[in-house]
Amino acid sequence: MARPRKPLLSTDRIVATARDLVDREGLAAVSTRRLAAELGVSGPSLYNHFRTKDELLEAVADSVSALVDLSMFEDGRDWRTALHDWAVSYRAALRDHPNIVPVLARGPGRRPAALRLADAVYGAMVEAGWPPAQATSIGALMRYFIMGSALGSFAGGFVDDASAYDPADYPHLGQAHLLAEQQEKIDERAFEAGLSALLDGLAQQYEQVRV
Repeated sequence: MARPRKPLLSTDRIVATARDLVDREGLAAVSTRRLAAELGVSGPSLYNHFRTKDELLEAVADSVSALVDLSMFEDGRDWRTALHDWAVSYRAALRDHPNIVPVLARGPGRRPAALRLADAVYGAMVEAGWPPAQATSIGALMRYFIMGSALGSFAGGFVDDASAYDPADYPHLGQAHLLAEQQEKIDERAFEAGLSALLDGLAQQYEQVRV
């Protein structure tokens, strides 16, 4: 019998399958047995690629970091525009894969794509004239803001039952039951408002450091 042109199992295939499983069912769904079943292979064969579940989840997290566009730090955009466009791309990647955010929130560790992301942001800020210490802080605060926005939906946290918001108890939440149906619009608007305010504040600081 001829040998198949492509190997049955590869690191990329394992990571893609694990990412899909995490997207559908969360981090707790990932196990050697479950992943082997999804891939149609024996469990022990996975250990040739990943020794532990944590190692696999780190790879899944890095595959999501690799989806973030970094071109804005290389094509001549000013630092504020670059930060804005990067933040939008970063949030989009996390929005598409929200269940992996707790792993990403641990920090880049040794993950190559995550380290390239951190390097790109820091390098662009220093090149734009930010002092190194402040460039580090900018990377941190942007990460806090973007990660926080991906951890859950503000609008989606309200139930669509008007009776849950008795005006006797919550006199200002008479329309709260309508928020969930406008979830995407409200969350996008809030993210853009917060991002603009954050960048406005940084722009004021920038004027001071450039004096």
